[in-house]
Amino acid sequence: MDTYEVLWRCLFTEEARAELETIVNPNGNNNISMQGYNFWSNLYGDLFLTRYYILGLGFGATIVIGFTYAFLMRIPGVLNIMVWTSIFATIGIFFAAGWYAGDTAKTWESYDSPKYTEDEVRYATIASYVLYAVGGLLVLLFLFMRKRIQLAMGCVKETSKAVMAMPTIILFPVLQGIGFMCFMIAWAVYVAYLASMGEFTTTEYGVGGYKISVRWFEFSDFIYQSGWFFLFCFFWTGQFILALGEIIFAMCFAKWYFAREKSRVGSLTVISSISASMWYHSGTAAFGSLIIAIIKMIRAALAYLQRKAEEMDNGIAKAILCCLQCCFWCLEKCMRFLNKNAYIQCAIFGSSFCKSSKEAFFLIMRNAARIGAITYVSGGVVFVGKVFITSLTTGIAYFAISEQLRDELYSIIGPLFFIAVIAWFISGMFMGIYDMGIATILQCFVADEEMFDNDQMYAQGSLKAWVDSHG
Repeated sequence: MDTYEVLWRCLFTEEARAELETIVNPNGNNNISMQGYNFWSNLYGDLFLTRYYILGLGFGATIVIGFTYAFLMRIPGVLNIMVWTSIFATIGIFFAAGWYAGDTAKTWESYDSPKYTEDEVRYATIASYVLYAVGGLLVLLFLFMRKRIQLAMGCVKETSKAVMAMPTIILFPVLQGIGFMCFMIAWAVYVAYLASMGEFTTTEYGVGGYKISVRWFEFSDFIYQSGWFFLFCFFWTGQFILALGEIIFAMCFAKWYFAREKSRVGSLTVISSISASMWYHSGTAAFGSLIIAIIKMIRAALAYLQRKAEEMDNGIAKAILCCLQCCFWCLEKCMRFLNKNAYIQCAIFGSSFCKSSKEAFFLIMRNAARIGAITYVSGGVVFVGKVFITSLTTGIAYFAISEQLRDELYSIIGPLFFIAVIAWFISGMFMGIYDMGIATILQCFVADEEMFDNDQMYAQGSLKAWVDSHG
């Protein structure tokens, strides 16, 4: 039977898989094991073939687009144009991709001698409908959020003043992205070698007087446990990179806010904040990210149990696990919010994680209405930026991979999904500058009010007026 090599492993070709399935299942019954093999081997092969596109576009293109977007947002007068252009461009990307997928499906279907299977044509048609639906949902979502987005502009403008004073702060997400890429390369190599540690189990089938041997890949308990360990390493390291960045951003904005002469704040402030955060507050970032990583591991274990309950068709177990999954999802969101504000308190006052968490909690409780309203409206601009960067990167990747590797891939969906996840993660780093800037300046303002009289406050007049109007 014909095979092809991927990472020094032999994978069946489409013809060989069809022939093998016919031999193993002469009655035409659905073979679940073969379907599982097909899915994972196809995904594995597609990711290997597009590995350079995933690295180059998922990491490289996202970093370039995210840096450009964050850089332009800091320029006075450009913010409104940037945000609304991003909204219309994002919607246009989804509708254009939907049209392209539909047109491609019609072209494939019109060939006299079919070059693509019926499944591929159907998947392309379904993808077209999904893209159109997402584009329509975005239209409704942005119509609903238009007032919130317009209101958030004022908060972002105040943050842009700090970014203008410290332009090198935009470079830090680039370092974060490079660091995350280096970790992902090492992590992927270890996981690939771990996956190759399984053993082949041979099963023999008798067909017409002949014996056909079929080998299946099986893993020991140690390999499964190691897989869970690597998953935990992925969660903890990724969250640590984000947490340390949030502390650095918070320290930069706090130093800018509490400077009487803001003209003295510049790029050296960013460098001093990076060194101070890494030297004094790495433990805080590690502890906060550990909490999120543990919750994510619990959710991953629940997802595994949900799949087992689905296989057993146990309705009660599925309902209980679904409820637990929702509870831990809510817990993760709450802890992310608390961690973020704890990092801000740590950056302002230099306190430990537990003390910062307590102070942040009571500070929010004392000013719940003001902090809640401003946090709610400011999230609109951050969300628009993340969606635009992710959509543009994934769109570029779609056209690039389609032009170069379309005939060699089983499905383009797997590589695009990985690129979109990476782009969303890295875009969050860049938009996190403004997200943390808004939250830090707001907490600094509240602390400023509580510690000083009106004539001694550090807040500028425009900031006071904006917070009083919208908080």
